[in-house]
Amino acid sequence: MKGKYYTSERSVQILISLLKQHNIRKVIASPGTTNMTFVASIMQDSWFEMYSSVDERSAAYMACGMAAESGEVVVLSCTGATASRNYVSGLTEAYYRKLPILAITSTQDITRIGHLIPQVIDRQVIQNDIAVLSEYVPVTCNDTDEWSNTIKINRALLELYHRGGGPVHINLATTYSLDYTVKELPQAHFIHRICLGEEFPSFPTGRVAIFVGSHSKFTSSENVAIDRFCATHDAVVFCDHTSGYKGKFSVPISILTSQEKKKCDLVDTDLLIHIGEVSGGYIPMRPKAVWRVNPDGELRDSYRKLTHVFEMSEQQFFEYYTDESVSSCTSYLDKCLKEIQLTRAKVSDELPFSNVWIAQQTAHRLPAGSVLHLGILNTLRTWNFFVSTSDVYGYSNTGGFGIDGNISSLIGASLVHPDRLYFGVVGDLAFFYDMNVIGNRHVGNNVRILLVNNGKGTEFRNYTHHGAIFGDEADKYIAAGGHFGNKSCVLVKHYAEDLGYEYLSANNKEEYLKNLERFLVPEIIGCPMIFEVFTNNEDESEALMMVNNLRKSSLGIVKNVAKSMFGEKGIGVIKKILYK
Repeated sequence: MKGKYYTSERSVQILISLLKQHNIRKVIASPGTTNMTFVASIMQDSWFEMYSSVDERSAAYMACGMAAESGEVVVLSCTGATASRNYVSGLTEAYYRKLPILAITSTQDITRIGHLIPQVIDRQVIQNDIAVLSEYVPVTCNDTDEWSNTIKINRALLELYHRGGGPVHINLATTYSLDYTVKELPQAHFIHRICLGEEFPSFPTGRVAIFVGSHSKFTSSENVAIDRFCATHDAVVFCDHTSGYKGKFSVPISILTSQEKKKCDLVDTDLLIHIGEVSGGYIPMRPKAVWRVNPDGELRDSYRKLTHVFEMSEQQFFEYYTDESVSSCTSYLDKCLKEIQLTRAKVSDELPFSNVWIAQQTAHRLPAGSVLHLGILNTLRTWNFFVSTSDVYGYSNTGGFGIDGNISSLIGASLVHPDRLYFGVVGDLAFFYDMNVIGNRHVGNNVRILLVNNGKGTEFRNYTHHGAIFGDEADKYIAAGGHFGNKSCVLVKHYAEDLGYEYLSANNKEEYLKNLERFLVPEIIGCPMIFEVFTNNEDESEALMMVNNLRKSSLGIVKNVAKSMFGEKGIGVIKKILYK
C-alpha cells in the first residue's frame, strides 16, 4: 500500500492511539466501506495482529474463542447497515462469559437516521446483554469534540476489564475521508484507572491541592487521613459550605477566585486531587493534572486534565500516599489563609443591604452544632464568601441543581435530629416554589428559614449574568419578577403565622440586626421561624460587584469620578448604566 498511512479523521486517530496505549493488538475485520478509514489505517501498522472474516456472526464467535484462549482483548470492526446485527449472538455469548471483546461498528452521522438514507440504521440503543457499555463517538471537529471523544474511548477501553469485564461497543462515525497521508499518529490523552491491589503511580512533585465538591459527611478517620496527607505533601483542601471538610487544611477559596481584577494564582497546581460530587461553588481550578478518587471508578473530567482515576475509598487513597515520617509542612496553607484574610478584610462595612451583606453579618454567628441549607446560585455563591464555625455543617441541592426542593430538603434533614437547629437560606422564587412543605405537620421547632425576598430571580439581574443586558425587561420572563404578591409585606407573614411559625422581617440593615439575635437564639424555642428580608436587585448586584473587586475596587473608582464630575446625582447615573 504505497504512500498510504493513517487516516486524517481525528476520531479514528484517537481510537488507534488509545488501542495501542491500552496494549490492544488483535483485530478481526469484516469488509465494508463505512469502516474503511479505521481498517485501512491499522492494516499498515505492524503493531496490530489482524484477521479477516466476511461473516460478522462468525467474526464475533471467532473473537469469543480468541479472547477466551489468549486472555487478551479482541477488536471487531464492521461496516454500516445490518452488518452489526450479526454480532448480536456472539456478543451475547461474550456478555455472559465476561469476555473482553470490543465491537467497533462504523456509522454515518446519526443525524441521518430516519431519513431513508441507504445503509443507515439506528444503533443508538442496544440490547441489555450484548455489551457492558456502549459509546457513540462522533466526528471530531474541534477541541471540545476532541476532549469528549477521548474520554469516551478511554472509558470504553477501560471497561473491557472493569469489575469483571465484558464486551464493549463503540459506534464510530466516519466522513469517508480519502486522505491517508498522516505518517505520524498523534498521541491521544491516556487515562489510567487504578484499583486496590494494582500498582499505584509514584507521587509527583510540585504544588498539590485537594478539591472537594459536595460531599457526604466525613468520618473522623477520613478527616485524619486527609490531614496527614496534606501534612506530608504541603497540600491544602479547597472547599465551600457543601464540601463537609472541617479539618486543619481547609481553604475556603471562593472569595479569592471571584476577584475580577486579580487572578488567583493559588489555584495553579501541579496536581489536583478531585473528590466529592457536583460543586455549586463555581470555583475555577487550573491544574496541570487531575487525579480523581472515588469508589465508583468513573471518569469525571471536570477540569479536562484527568490522568488517573482511583477506584477506592478516599481514606485508602490518602493513607497510601501518606508518609508520617515526613515533617509537617504548611507553607501553601499559610499562604492561602493569609491571602484570604487580607482579601476578606477589605470587605466594606458599607455593602448595600443584600444577600452578600446578610451572609457577612450572619455566617460566623450561626449557633454551634447547627446545620445550614443554602439555595443554589446567588445564595450559595454569596455565603461561600464567608465562613461559619467549624462545627456548622452545610448542604445545598447541587445534584440536580434546581430551585424546586430547597426547603423540602431542609425539612427532611431537620426530622433526623429534632434536637439540632436547621437553618435554611433561600430566595423568594425558591421559597414560593416549595412553600407547601412548610405546612407539613411533621415540621419541627428546630427549623428556621431566612427568606431573601427581592421580588424576582435576582440571579438573572446580577451584573455577571447574561440576563443583565436586558435591564428591567428581564423581569418579565427571564427573572420572573412580580409574582407571589410582588414583595408583599403581609403575604408570607400571614401564611407563616397561620401555620404556627414565628415571623420576623427586615427592610434595612438596622431592622435585620435588631431581629438577628432572636433568629439565631441557640435554644430550640416553641415554634419554627421564618425571617423574611426584603432587598432589591440593584443592591444585590452592586454588593456582588464590590466583593468581586476587593483587590481593586473599580466600582469605587467609577463612583468617585462620577461624583467629582456630576455631584451626588452622578452616582445614580452610573448605577443606571451598570444595572439597566
